[in-house]
Parts: sequence; structure tokens; C-alpha cells
Amino acid sequence: MIHKHWESSEMSDRTVLITGTSSGIGLATAVAAAARAGWHVIATMRNTAKAGPLLAAAEEAGVTVDLRTLDVTDPASVEACLAGVDRLDALVNNAGAGHIGTLEQESVDDVRAVMEVNFFGVLHVTKAALPLLRASKGRVLTVTSVGGVVGQPFNEAYCAAKFAVEGYMESLAPVAATAGVSVSVVEPGAVASEFVGNVGLTDDATEQAGPYAPALAAYLDRTRGAFANAQAPEDVAAGILDLLAAERPAFRMLTSDAARAFAGVKLKDLDGSAVQGLTSGWVA
Repeated sequence: MIHKHWESSEMSDRTVLITGTSSGIGLATAVAAAARAGWHVIATMRNTAKAGPLLAAAEEAGVTVDLRTLDVTDPASVEACLAGVDRLDALVNNAGAGHIGTLEQESVDDVRAVMEVNFFGVLHVTKAALPLLRASKGRVLTVTSVGGVVGQPFNEAYCAAKFAVEGYMESLAPVAATAGVSVSVVEPGAVASEFVGNVGLTDDATEQAGPYAPALAAYLDRTRGAFANAQAPEDVAAGILDLLAAERPAFRMLTSDAARAFAGVKLKDLDGSAVQGLTSGWVA
């Protein structure tokens, strides 16, 4: 449950590091945090040659961001990015990659690659940031997915990674809270961004699916419909700003009615308070 908010005057000297800001949720969050909430934004991406849209959006909003290279899968890159950061009040783990596939038709190395980006990448950055966040009594926000709650066909590796992130952060939250750091997860449903275009499917993917071709065709038809009515990245960014501003942010934020309905099939504890109330008592 979100209670009172930090005052805007306090925001002006607060710093947030956001991963995966070249497009979509990360880009929208970086610009909104700087323009609407007055944060000093460290905007990171693996390849800063793709920073054009972010810089253009920041210029249009009349703000600047501190652009840095960060490959979340490379501990040396993480260390280099955080070098020289004297204060950090919040971390938004947003970088991630979609993946469509099924076990029989892909290698275990393919699955490991998905885990490296979507799970271990989050751990690399969070681990490096925690000393700074302890000093500031800050917060960690990790963009997961409703796919971290409900397993979905042909998303086996992706959902496994997001399930892992959810479990890790839910377990970390009460421990981090003893050191003054809050931990939250942000669970969007379908979001209108380049995410879907980056999953690597070719036009003949269905033909190559062999015995799974009818199932994949049905899944892709359903998915195209879901993304035709997708949530705008700016709407997700607004929810992230609410968590950044809240004095006591909820552990879980589902970012749309569609996401709440979908995850609600499995979750009754929609804001995570029951689980946190239980496990916090284990470390108090």
C-alpha cells in the first residue's frame, strides 16, 4: 500500500539508475523521472549508439540524463558504470529480453542466455548497487512481468527467468528492509514497445515448429490480439514514479486492469503485503 510521498524539493537531489533505457518502459521512465519528478537520472543501455530516441525525448521534455553504457550480463561493465556514483537513491532494473521457444526445439544454452539477461543481469546490478542504496535508505524496483506470476505457452525460458526474479526479490525484500532498503516488483502485462519485435521470431517460425506448429500458430494469433490493445510504456512509467515517490512502496505493483485480472487468477495477495508481513517476522 502506498502512503505518503517524498516532497518535490527532496526529489531534486535524488539519483535513480535505470537499466534498459533505449526504448519502451526504460526510456519512458527515464524521461518522466527527470521531467516530472526532478530526479537526477542515470540512464543506461548496452549500446549507447541506440540512445537517439532517449536523447530526443529528453530534449523535447527539456531535461538531460546521465547516459552510461551498461551490459547487465557483464560484471565488469556493471562495476564501470557505477564507478564514480557517490549517491544512489533508487535502482530500476528494467533491462530484459523476450524469448519465444519450447524445450524440445531449443538448446539449454538458449535457455541459459535468457536467464543471463533477465535473471542474473538483475542480480549483477542489484548486488553492485546495494551498498549505495543502504547508505541512502533507498529502494530497488525491478520490472518483471505477469509472466513472472503465470507461466505461458512458448515462454518457458522467459517465464522461468521472471519467476526466478520474483522469488529472489520477494525473498530479498524483508532482509533488505532490515538495512533500510525497500524492494518492489513491477508487473506489466502487454506493453506497446519494441520488446515483442526483439524476440527473434522469423516469418517462417510456425513452419519450422514441426509437431508444435498448430499450437504456436494459435499462440501467436492470441498474442497479436493482446498486443493490439497493449498498455503504453508511459502508463507503466507513471506507476514506477508512484513507487519511486512513495514513502512505503508496496512490494508488488500490477500496472493495468488487464494485468491485475490476469495475475489475479493466481494471486490473491495482489500487493504482496501478506507474504511480506509473514516473512518480515522471520528476520525482525
